Amino acid sequence: MKNALFIALGVFTVSYLAIWLSAISRGDGHRRQKPGPLDAGIGFFTNFLDTLGIGSFATTSSLFKLCSLVPDEQIPGTLNVGHTLPTVTEAFIYVGLVQVDPTTLIALIAASAVGAWLGAGVVSHWPRRKVQIGMGSVLVAAACLMLMSLFHWGPGGGNAMGLTGPKLVAGILGNALLGALMTLGIGLYAPCMILIYLLGMNPLAAFPIMMGSCAFLMPVGSARFIRSGSYNLKSALGLAIGGIPGVLIAAFIVKSLPLEAVKWLVIGVVLYTSFMMLRSAHVERGTRLAEAHADLPADATAEASAE
Repeated sequence: MKNALFIALGVFTVSYLAIWLSAISRGDGHRRQKPGPLDAGIGFFTNFLDTLGIGSFATTSSLFKLCSLVPDEQIPGTLNVGHTLPTVTEAFIYVGLVQVDPTTLIALIAASAVGAWLGAGVVSHWPRRKVQIGMGSVLVAAACLMLMSLFHWGPGGGNAMGLTGPKLVAGILGNALLGALMTLGIGLYAPCMILIYLLGMNPLAAFPIMMGSCAFLMPVGSARFIRSGSYNLKSALGLAIGGIPGVLIAAFIVKSLPLEAVKWLVIGVVLYTSFMMLRSAHVERGTRLAEAHADLPADATAEASAE
């Protein structure tokens, strides 16, 4: 069963690469710029931390915003497209380490992929302000999940390595929702771990489920972002190029770090970025209202001012 899962993951990854390389060769509205050291450095740093359990989406979103590398409306697509190959690398390394009930593992992974496909189809067509509001909101949620992890709040899980009956249905629906949310830029690891705990499973079972889910859903969701062109090619390439070495070094050389201080730093940066996202959305709303007001005829403008 595990070999079949790896074969399927290989097929998904090859299909994703074929779609991406074809889009790059056509141009698809992107300038053919080479990723710079900053793009690759962000990929290395965020995927290094991702492999050690912190996650990569919230951190990458913050760095993109702080360094003004990617337009706000392109951040969700760039995260999904750029982090796909490093995440697949993580899955090939770690899914084989923990034995989980095959039915549960495959059902939850498939649900996350379906959720990502549906979610990417919606998010890839959102205007800038809607993405800013969505990203700002989910970054606050990500910071809250990190705080819960730091203070060990929430359920502690059980001993089960699989799900049956209503719990399996709940797990499928929950992971499908998490897959859809991931296309907006909220990482799946922390909420998936909480979902697994709530369903009474062994905390160790969360690792193959969340890594396998991300490895399958990201090629699916990324394909829609690639086809719509709603991502930044230069930064996505940087994430992929820098991310794979980051994963390998974290997995085989470093293996673990005292991450408490790093998590506090990430929480602070994520909250600051969420504030900046929501502030940008507020400023853009004011700009649009001013432009609409300026376009009104004089009599309509006077009437609107009187009201």
